[in-house]
Amino acid sequence: MKKVYICIVFSAFLFGTMNVSLKIAGASFDPLQLTFIRFLIGGLILLPFAMPDLKRGRIKLHGKDLLYLLFLGIICIPISMILFQLGIDNMNASTSAVLFCINPIFTMIFACTLSNEKFTKGRAAAVIIAAAGFIFMVKPWDLDPGNTIKGCVLMLLSAITFSLYSVLGKSMIKKVGAVTTTSMSFIFGSVVLLIPIMIMKKPVLAGIAQNIPIILYVGILVTGLGYLLYFMAIRWSDASTGSIVFFLKPAIAPVVAVIVLHEVLLWNSYLGIALMLAASYVNLRESKKISGPRVG
Repeated sequence: MKKVYICIVFSAFLFGTMNVSLKIAGASFDPLQLTFIRFLIGGLILLPFAMPDLKRGRIKLHGKDLLYLLFLGIICIPISMILFQLGIDNMNASTSAVLFCINPIFTMIFACTLSNEKFTKGRAAAVIIAAAGFIFMVKPWDLDPGNTIKGCVLMLLSAITFSLYSVLGKSMIKKVGAVTTTSMSFIFGSVVLLIPIMIMKKPVLAGIAQNIPIILYVGILVTGLGYLLYFMAIRWSDASTGSIVFFLKPAIAPVVAVIVLHEVLLWNSYLGIALMLAASYVNLRESKKISGPRVG
């Protein structure tokens, strides 16, 4: 289990620095351009690890599979992750990181709505706790300096659409594996995003040479290596154990934002983070209870 926890810790750290690094990169890049670059790089980083899985499993991707991966990619990249970047650009990195961590709650709601998963009292409690955490983190009656209602709404929409991507991707993950599904949906989604970028005459490669360190960090380390370590943790344990990564993120991200961006956390931020962590714990506990112990 040692290697599992190593993967979880490093993945959680990389994801925990995501919002801060994207906040920094957002000052030099257009939101569409930055999203296109980092997910194209991330998808290509994951691709070599996806191909052996397909060969070992003797799995053939048919036309309908590729279309479904394209569909998933559109939901994830041109929709959810554009909303994500725009949300980051319009609020504090610490707030955006914690708010996005509400996405497992929406994933659970979608799973219960679109499939036969049970909506238990424990899961209902997780929804209520997460909603309270969201409200205190945002504090809409008196927004913290740096936060905007626009940014909060965009981040909420990003979390909802990413949750939809996660739920709709489960069937493809069962067939071709998580790494393949993520890699190809990232690549397909990035290619689709290139269309509005070209139509709107947004920059594609401009500025990369002047900002190579931050591009390499958000593309290779955060988006590529971060997801790879997360999937390795799942492969060597189970999905519930791997999800600890997203349990740790709301604890790590605000600390990074304070150190790097000198953001200030007020009382409502600490309460919001605590409630989000509590909601994540309750949801994780309920998921383990419903799925039962792992066999094999």
